[in-house]
Amino acid sequence: MGRHCCRCDSDIELLERQERERERQQKLLLAKCHKKRVEAARKIQAWWRGNLVRRTLLVAALRAWMIQCWWRTILHRQHQKLQQSLLRIYVIQEESVVKLQSWVRMWQCRQYYCQICDALCVFQPPNRSLVTQNKDTLQVQYGVVSKQPEFHIEILSI
Repeated sequence: MGRHCCRCDSDIELLERQERERERQQKLLLAKCHKKRVEAARKIQAWWRGNLVRRTLLVAALRAWMIQCWWRTILHRQHQKLQQSLLRIYVIQEESVVKLQSWVRMWQCRQYYCQICDALCVFQPPNRSLVTQNKDTLQVQYGVVSKQPEFHIEILSI
């Protein structure tokens, strides 16, 4: 009986060892599964974080692009305003120059006209009538002072 009991004890011990071995293998298997799950969870989390980062960067890039477009628009408007103001100044200067030139030409014409009138007043007789002769044509040339214009008068009698 003792032997049989020992055998039973050894069988029980063997069964217990096998049971412990099986539990250990199950724990190892569970640990492996747990490791795989943790690794899979890490991959999913990394993918999700990458998506969040990419989405955040996309939003930031779009906002930066919008700010750049706005700033370029502001610069373009300022450049257009500067061009328009310079063009206005140019037009005003051109108009002023043209007006000044016309005034100077008008003044020169007036001076020339006044010189001719003064010269004609010198040549007119006191009674303000034309001198006529019996000849068909009277050609007279007068010397004029250097300040006054030089001209030739032909008086035709009818």
